[in-house]
Amino acid sequence: MKKISLLLLSLLTCSLIMAQELGQQRGPQFNSPVVEAGNKVTFKVHSSKAQSVTINGSWMGFGQTTPLIKGADNVWSVTVGPLEPSMYHYNFFIDSVSTIDPKNAHALRDGVRYASMLLVPGEGSKLFEVNDVAHGSLSQVWYNSPSLNLTRRMYVYTPPGYDSSKDKYPVLYLLHGGGGDEDAWTSLGRANYILDNLIAQGKAKPMLVVMTNGNAFQTSSLRTAPNAPVMTRETFMKYAGLFEGSLVKDVIPYIEKNYRVKAAKESRAVAGLSMGGMHTITASIEYPEVFGYIGVFSSGIFQPSPDQEAKFMALKKAGFNKYWVACGKDDFVMESNKRLLDMLNKTGIKHEYFENGGGHTWANWRTYLSLFAPMLF
Repeated sequence: MKKISLLLLSLLTCSLIMAQELGQQRGPQFNSPVVEAGNKVTFKVHSSKAQSVTINGSWMGFGQTTPLIKGADNVWSVTVGPLEPSMYHYNFFIDSVSTIDPKNAHALRDGVRYASMLLVPGEGSKLFEVNDVAHGSLSQVWYNSPSLNLTRRMYVYTPPGYDSSKDKYPVLYLLHGGGGDEDAWTSLGRANYILDNLIAQGKAKPMLVVMTNGNAFQTSSLRTAPNAPVMTRETFMKYAGLFEGSLVKDVIPYIEKNYRVKAAKESRAVAGLSMGGMHTITASIEYPEVFGYIGVFSSGIFQPSPDQEAKFMALKKAGFNKYWVACGKDDFVMESNKRLLDMLNKTGIKHEYFENGGGHTWANWRTYLSLFAPMLF
């Protein structure tokens, strides 16, 4: 009995020593970020060797930073705000080196850019929070793309009740911007949660949402095609129109073969942000018989060409249910957006235009999706 007691004492002593050493390795314990009363937010990070630490967040201007102050135990901190209820992303810069917040489990990826996520609760963020409603399913689906000679990946959202139903559903093909990929609309755009909440509120009809990779030189976010050249403005232009062709020739047939969807123009919508807005414009005028609903968010660079007017006229003749355009007042693509509006006016294409504050940001694109989805079908 005495030997057992000594053994237990020895094990307890070793455990305490290990716990102490582990605590030393982990450093000081704190939480970051912390949303405080009045929607002020405190950020903290531990660094014993840093000479300076700053933060950049999506609530700030592009390239702006705010310094953190070094305190006890080499913990740097800053309190910002108050911030409006919404979803934000941010990065620390430790001696000018960008990093995510090591205390925050919620990280976002936009192409090769990584950031930490902050959700400030309140009325303005309810639509893309995980609320107590029925949830749809989100699948990562690999499909063959003969037009690009690639096997590619897309995300497919099926609405609540899809698996237990025999109904057929309409489809929104939702396109990301430059630098992004098939992950962007769910990671940063919260598209699946927005649809969950809109459907639960009776504001949007149940629909599938298909989010594929708009970079025709990639199989997915995981891999670039082996024969793809180094991307420059010139080599990128060689891919112009190829994604839009693959969307119509490869993606839509796959969805209509493998999912219970309505295979008709009036049950198909296409929308996209930035580069995806340009893809939307191109897909709609190159294939005027395919989409019944068209949404252009903060369109990428739109330069009218001599043959485009005739193509817009062909789209007008083919007919559609809705053409919706949105852009922020401070968006750097505003002039491009105005050129698109001029073309729509010149060709007599009936459209609706929504303009709000802000610029080329996910805060705006989440808003645009929440406004556009209820208009569909």
